[in-house]
Amino acid sequence: MNFERQKAMALAKNIKEFIEFIHRQKNQNNFRIDTDKLFQVKLWIEEFKFQILADELIRINQFDWDENYTFYLVDRFQQGITIIDEYVKNHYQELFILTARIYTLKNLSSVFSKMA
Repeated sequence: MNFERQKAMALAKNIKEFIEFIHRQKNQNNFRIDTDKLFQVKLWIEEFKFQILADELIRINQFDWDENYTFYLVDRFQQGITIIDEYVKNHYQELFILTARIYTLKNLSSVFSKMA
């Protein structure tokens, strides 16, 4: 079960990095990204509580693998990332820079869906 625990920790780390990336892009005032659309993504991150989900994934899998709670947290994360992914696809011209990170997050979280 150590391998599953490491995958959960990697997912949590990538969620945190995604959140930091969004905050950095918002603060840079980059001309390639529409700040209103980026703000909408930030609102969804806060609404689905990505930071709390990442912290909980780290906390419960830090020393031991907790299968049920991990699947629950990943399921909650997948609900949010699916909405964000659809929004980014609909506004690809303005938010193309987020697609690679969203793709990585969806693939990391899909590992847990296949296990259930």
